[in-house]
Amino acid sequence: MSTKDNLATAFAGESQANRKYLMFAEQAEKEGHKGAAKLFRAAAEAEQIHAFAEFRANGGVGTTAENLQAAINGETYEFTEMYPPMIKEAEAEGDKTAARVFHLANEAEKVHAQLYKEALADIDGDADYYLCPFCGYIHKGKTEEACPICGAKASMFKKF
Repeated sequence: MSTKDNLATAFAGESQANRKYLMFAEQAEKEGHKGAAKLFRAAAEAEQIHAFAEFRANGGVGTTAENLQAAINGETYEFTEMYPPMIKEAEAEGDKTAARVFHLANEAEKVHAQLYKEALADIDGDADYYLCPFCGYIHKGKTEEACPICGAKASMFKKF
């Protein structure tokens, strides 16, 4: 393996550890284990530091226009190539939970790609975005309508 391959592998591992430790912290808090929750959150941030450094060292951050295009490419790959076979396999195995998770993500990725395309076309624009905390759908601008993917109330959306 090359150093670039090693940096990509390290970035993936550190990124996963970051997300995993945040979920572990949430569970520790639910169970009333404050010290463990704090440790998991600190470790999650440490893993993020590592991941960011590895991604930068691998040349992963470009100009905003380049980053938007990379995001378009990544989201498009997910909803055209990655998730469809995952959905089919989960359905074939009778895993309804996984099939639903993959389906919701797939639908949200389509919207993400479109939003990135719009942002690239209007790179100096400014808008507020609202995130559905259940399925990951993002709406440009405030909406009073329910999430078109999972049906969550718009009042639950998180503003960015």
